[in-house]
Amino acid sequence: MKRSLGLIVSLLFFAAAPIVMAQERSDHVEVGVFADYFRFSQTKPVSNFVGLGARAAVNLHPSVQLEAEMAYDFKRNFTNTFSDGVTTVFVTTRFRTLHGLFGPKFQTGSGPFRVFVTGKVGFDNFTVTNQNAPAGFTSSVGLDSGRTVFAVYPGGGIEGFAGPIGLRLEAGDEVYFDHGSHNNLKVTFGPQFRF
Repeated sequence: MKRSLGLIVSLLFFAAAPIVMAQERSDHVEVGVFADYFRFSQTKPVSNFVGLGARAAVNLHPSVQLEAEMAYDFKRNFTNTFSDGVTTVFVTTRFRTLHGLFGPKFQTGSGPFRVFVTGKVGFDNFTVTNQNAPAGFTSSVGLDSGRTVFAVYPGGGIEGFAGPIGLRLEAGDEVYFDHGSHNNLKVTFGPQFRF
């Protein structure tokens, strides 16, 4: 699995270069980082995980992009509602999730404000570790620890740009398959840069 994943990523990288060079406009590549919220619904009670991720996309057409993203959830959120307010705390957790997704993004043109839908496929890797977040991420990326399962992600969102810098909000249903399908809300938010 690890060898074929590396081969796929390499082929996509080399295939994307001619596509990028053929573009006539200045917004044919986008990169971004984001905060990731993953509502893990397999456990009772439902667990809310947060982490960080990054994505990159190239235009195939002004309204179609090919996009890849990866996110690592290493914190768990606990929220309590009381009569005098709400408290929330983020705790580093031993149970962590690595998400890797790839697919098309269909958007409303290339202006300063866009609405989009996306459909991606990839994997979710679930691990249990005592390592800090960077070391845990490094060991998860190899996909040799934990359990790796197939995932699909239909989603949509909005993004707004002021020149080459923008913000993107996206939400969708990340469905992973492990003895049946498991639906999980996923929300991402962060800056986006286009070239």
